[in-house]
Amino acid sequence: MSIDLGPVVVEIADIAPPATFTRLPDAVAALWEALHVLPLGWTQHETFRTYLGEGAVERITELLDRDGLLTLTITVAGRSHEARIRREQTGGCR
Repeated sequence: MSIDLGPVVVEIADIAPPATFTRLPDAVAALWEALHVLPLGWTQHETFRTYLGEGAVERITELLDRDGLLTLTITVAGRSHEARIRREQTGGCR
């Protein structure tokens, strides 16, 4: 399976601004590192560790090929935020 999706953007709404990566593995690692330091609680932490761990690049590649976007909802200090990985939009306004 190819992981050359072109540039991808990772962000956590209201926590981390969008960051663009040329390689999906780097984007997945950056998202995990950002989530890892947040006070997520054990259940959320383990869920995201499992989801973003082994096999994550293949799973996320399939999702991005199909939907163009992966959205994960996290709760930090009682407030929900969306963590996203998406293909970078080229051309036009963002």
